Amino acid sequence: MNNKSFLTTFRITAILEGVSYILILLVAYVFKIHEWVRPIGMAHGVLFIAYVIFTFLGKMIERWSIKDTAIIFLASLIPFGTFYVEKKYLK
Repeated sequence: MNNKSFLTTFRITAILEGVSYILILLVAYVFKIHEWVRPIGMAHGVLFIAYVIFTFLGKMIERWSIKDTAIIFLASLIPFGTFYVEKKYLK
């Protein structure tokens, strides 16, 4: 996988992970549609794991600093954080 395809794949994963995070928060806490929590939560969990794996692959492939890698990882824990990462690090 070359650097451009890696960044494109990670970018898509980051966007989807961010959308799934917001969606699970809305479904679970705002709209309280309990029957949707499990399937959306499962999708979010898979996307989160993929995002974390891509973060550590990016450390090796893109040679991100420890600080940048930590910021990219921590952004996955904050709503809208992955959108920041997509704009700042994955273009």
